[in-house]
Amino acid sequence: MPTDLIPRSEVNWRVVLWQDFWFKFFGTSAFMTLFFWAYLYLLKNPAFPVRTMPLTLLDHWIGFSPLALIPYLSLWLYCGLPVTLMPNRPRLYHYGAWIAAMCLLALSIFYFWPNAVPVADIDWSRYPGVAFLKTVDAAGNACPSLHVAAAVFSCFWLYGLLRGLGLGWRVQAVQMLWCSAIVYSTMATKQHVSLDVLAGTLLGAGFALGGRAAERKIFLR
Repeated sequence: MPTDLIPRSEVNWRVVLWQDFWFKFFGTSAFMTLFFWAYLYLLKNPAFPVRTMPLTLLDHWIGFSPLALIPYLSLWLYCGLPVTLMPNRPRLYHYGAWIAAMCLLALSIFYFWPNAVPVADIDWSRYPGVAFLKTVDAAGNACPSLHVAAAVFSCFWLYGLLRGLGLGWRVQAVQMLWCSAIVYSTMATKQHVSLDVLAGTLLGAGFALGGRAAERKIFLR
């Protein structure tokens, strides 16, 4: 049964936090390793000509900010929260299946339609942290932004999990602002353009809503 449908008195977030901790830790590590292997392979070996994503007015309005690297990198901590707060293995497997399906769809798009953001007129040598990011995660695999999709996907699941654990609106506000900062950071670091962000938001929200709806049907029968 989803924790957001269990009486709050029956759920303790401290217990959930440590339940199956090492299973969650190593499972997440294995998933991330496989994902990045596929992601970087497609990034460095595009099967078709790479197309450049167009800019919109929003891309011109949002300027580069080196401090945006902080929320950008915090995605990996943020995405670990839903896994950490999953109360049991069946629901964890369900969550893993849906996020894996989302990643597979995005990787399929990157394979058949390789794309990249335009080269920014910025001297990256002035910003060593961002310059290092550019060497690791180049401008390709841009649309849909999997960075944004992962953040939005996590936000939807966190909403239900935190609600079920009896954590109030302040915690919800923090996690939503955190997600918003990550989404903003993808444009402020010039890793993505607004169309990438829009596509990533739709991708993450679609799979999160589908996964949550399926979860209720499966675990409440």
